[in-house]
Amino acid sequence: MNTTSRRVILWILNAIGALVGVWALLLPHEFHASFPGLGFGAWVAADGPFNEHLLRDVGALYLALVGAGIVAALNRRADAGVAVGVAWLVFSVPHLAYHAAHLQGLPPLDAIGQPIALAATIVLAVPLVVPPRSRSNRTASIRTTQPEQETIR
Repeated sequence: MNTTSRRVILWILNAIGALVGVWALLLPHEFHASFPGLGFGAWVAADGPFNEHLLRDVGALYLALVGAGIVAALNRRADAGVAVGVAWLVFSVPHLAYHAAHLQGLPPLDAIGQPIALAATIVLAVPLVVPPRSRSNRTASIRTTQPEQETIR
């Protein structure tokens, strides 16, 4: 994956994380009562009673991922993006697994939309964890795929 693609994915994850993080951290009651909005049911409220501490911690977690993601997006080194991709996967895989096992009580559209929305961060993070090919490997690959040119003396 090239640097531009890696950076675009990081900015998309940063936007998702910032939306969820700011909302949960600054307006936890509203987040609990209406997330994700956009005409869907209240996904968080369907899972239990309001817990301000938990919601503010979740908001801070998302913003921590955003902070690391911003650093990685502004840094041209791929290893920063790999680290952020790993962090998103460590968070997102169990998050999706939990919610996929607890869809009862959600309206059908929400029971379909929630796992898709949660899987989006996994789909975006997977390419980030693939390390880039080293420069020496790319050069060797170019040399082996191009026909040798005759040297004029």
